[in-house]
Amino acid sequence: MGFVQYVKEEIEVIRERDPAIKSDWEVFLYPSFKAILRYRIAHKLYVKKHYFLARFLSQRTVRKTGIEIHPGAVIGKGLFIDHGHGVVIGETAVIGNNVTLYQGVTLGGTGKEQGKRHPTVGDNVMVCAGAKVLGSFTIGENSKIGAGSVVLKEVPPNCTVVGVPGRIVKQDNIRIPREDLDQVNLPDPVKNEIEMLKKAISTIQQQNGGYYEDI
Repeated sequence: MGFVQYVKEEIEVIRERDPAIKSDWEVFLYPSFKAILRYRIAHKLYVKKHYFLARFLSQRTVRKTGIEIHPGAVIGKGLFIDHGHGVVIGETAVIGNNVTLYQGVTLGGTGKEQGKRHPTVGDNVMVCAGAKVLGSFTIGENSKIGAGSVVLKEVPPNCTVVGVPGRIVKQDNIRIPREDLDQVNLPDPVKNEIEMLKKAISTIQQQNGGYYEDI
């Protein structure tokens, strides 16, 4: 792919997913655009075993954008990193097509593995702000990882994961549209369990002739 075609595709991706964009020229100001473009160059150097040059370029990119992408990572088309400061993508991470990452996301390792140490992220996945995905497992396509979640094990396709540690709170066979970038209206498993506990206590109190107080 030539540079001009790459820029056109990046403009389409960013304008589709960021309503703050007002013109195509703004794309050139985006840290995400700069970081991914420089990653593509660094990755080519890495594949050709020019490891020092690849890391030199990637570290300069970190200082300028706040986004750290190891040149050894494998990234598909249409990656969008929104407000990307603090994003970290590890050396053996694999990212599919049309993935969206928000600020503070880490695709990292646990420090205990050899070889493939970082996650594989399927197509059309959204990882919300501050989420940490740690380990050499797969996040299935069309899944969402909620803000602040810590994911330590495999996630099947078409799932929503929230919490620390991350738990699957929704799973079906419906594809998540690329335009569905809602980070807020996700299920809250803790709240749901508290509500169930309240109902159980209320039932017990009523059976014992007592009364129910809000807890």
